[in-house]
Amino acid sequence: MDLNNLTIRKFHDGLLKKEFSAVEVAESFFDFIKTKDPEIKAYLSLEKDEAINQAKKADTALTKGQELGILAGVPLAIKDNILIEGQLCTAASKILENYRAAYDATVIKKLKSANAVILGKTNLDEFAMGSSTENSAFQTTRNPADLERVPGGSSGGSAAAVAAGMAIAALGSDTGGSIRQPANFCGVVGLKPTYGAVSRYGLIAMASSLDQIGPIAKTAEDAEILFDAIAGKDPMDSTSVDSGKIQDSKNITIGIPDEYFIEGLAKETAMAIDEVIKNLKSLGFKFKKISLPHTEYALSCYYIIMPAEASANLARYDGIRYARIKETAGAKNLKEIYFSQRSGGFGKEVKRRIILGTFVLSSGYYDSYYLKAQKVRTLIKEDFNKAFEEVDVILTPVSPTPAFKIGEKTDNPLEMYLSDIFTIPVNLAGLPAISIPVKENNGHAHRQAGLPAGFQLIGKHFREMDILKIGQTYEKMFDN
Repeated sequence: MDLNNLTIRKFHDGLLKKEFSAVEVAESFFDFIKTKDPEIKAYLSLEKDEAINQAKKADTALTKGQELGILAGVPLAIKDNILIEGQLCTAASKILENYRAAYDATVIKKLKSANAVILGKTNLDEFAMGSSTENSAFQTTRNPADLERVPGGSSGGSAAAVAAGMAIAALGSDTGGSIRQPANFCGVVGLKPTYGAVSRYGLIAMASSLDQIGPIAKTAEDAEILFDAIAGKDPMDSTSVDSGKIQDSKNITIGIPDEYFIEGLAKETAMAIDEVIKNLKSLGFKFKKISLPHTEYALSCYYIIMPAEASANLARYDGIRYARIKETAGAKNLKEIYFSQRSGGFGKEVKRRIILGTFVLSSGYYDSYYLKAQKVRTLIKEDFNKAFEEVDVILTPVSPTPAFKIGEKTDNPLEMYLSDIFTIPVNLAGLPAISIPVKENNGHAHRQAGLPAGFQLIGKHFREMDILKIGQTYEKMFDN
């Protein structure tokens, strides 16, 4: 069985035709993970018994002639900052090394009710803070396209698992590009939904006004299937919205912002994007130049707002609640518990962001930094609103360069942060966006010096269907 080419649609069709059983496929995935994952290191934990039981349910339903939903029996991977009842959920941090979730995240409830099979939990940058999955407390995930390079982050484990054929699709979370950038680096599809389109209940919070759960898949069609399954209003998340399924627009005009084609954009990336634009023009899409003038301030704005929210969210890890690390055992008083828990449990990048966030929220600096950043955020949103009066969708690069080498940027946090420069504005504005792999005219994935490349489509609020359908139309150009 060729697990690498198995999509949700192909799996569903094969299951209905009884070409294989859900249990057979699940077993095949676990066998493949056993041989492949030691070099990729995408998974932090596997739950074989539970997965096989779930697969048996799908097979039993089929045997009984019951109608099977499209996700029934589909093997999925879940980023390890999304809670699954009874399973470890570490957020790739020592501070939560022994924490087992007390309940299911809403997205997990929905996947379980759809009878999907959850293979295990994937690696990430600690508390989703990073762009390379090198900040995990447990292991460094490698890019399946080149084992010396990063898979991107923070959802690097999920993207690598899908790209390597160790899951049909996966869930990740995106705060500043953490689904789209690793999808781009690994050559798969990553959808960051509109803020509020998918419940965040049961997602370990990093920056609550920016975080969003979304799918990573092999095709835009699979991303749509998974998005449909997890989207919708949730009484447990007051920011969630039931937008319904807004159909894609007709006669779409795509905007090209000058501010995204800047110095620092790799020549190969620019050439790949030019090729995508030519192909989309040949499909009848119209293009128009637009301007998003406040884009240059997005990175600075994000690295004030995100650490501020993260420092508040991570205050709960105090050594009293949740899992406790060994260092806490010898503490004599509350202050010592706090110091031993947080200094021993948090990694360097998490500490950096907590300190930065606490500083910008402190008395005397709140107005100078945090308040000003929120005002700039409003200007960035207004830029998009103005652009969307002229165009339906915006096309940009996902990242300035292809995947970089492991260790290449770890000593320079600012250089690492710059890899998210094209994805961050989307989160600040709460818009939906998708990363689609660039294809060669022969139908194969485009490679920049052997590495995958992708392009980003940004849509209007709750218009996921616009960007998903363009992605599917583009992919169909290369179907054999």
